Amino acid sequence: MPKPSQISGPKITSETEESGRSPAASGARLESVSGRRHRRVFTAPEKLRILQAADAALASGERGALEALLRKRGIYSSLLSSWRAQLEAHGAAGLAARRPGRKSNLTDAERQMAALTKRNEVLERKLHIANALIELQKKACAILDIALPETEDES
Repeated sequence: MPKPSQISGPKITSETEESGRSPAASGARLESVSGRRHRRVFTAPEKLRILQAADAALASGERGALEALLRKRGIYSSLLSSWRAQLEAHGAAGLAARRPGRKSNLTDAERQMAALTKRNEVLERKLHIANALIELQKKACAILDIALPETEDES
């Protein structure tokens, strides 16, 4: 005989007994855990603002100020270094987001020509299959001695 399942609620400790509230009602943040974390994307103005704040933290001379800033923002020092390199190499425009991967060497006209060529090849294959099916139907009609209706092209 199966045992009845027990529903477990929040555990009551001496702290919750004293306050009379559950842990969720105490103002603590409850977070639901989703399956996958999304990658953060920083915009160019955000990157510039963080770089300026990092420079200000370094200029202040206060020990651990930069590390505290990095922890607060949740970023690594390597990311900050790469942003600085991008800023030096390309200016503020270098901080803008770019699409990953190789850049296309084709112009718009070449890209359109390639797409049309590919479409033409697909249509030619379909036409070849359709012509083969028509020939097969003609042979089947000839074998079965079925008269095909004449079209205007054949007369």
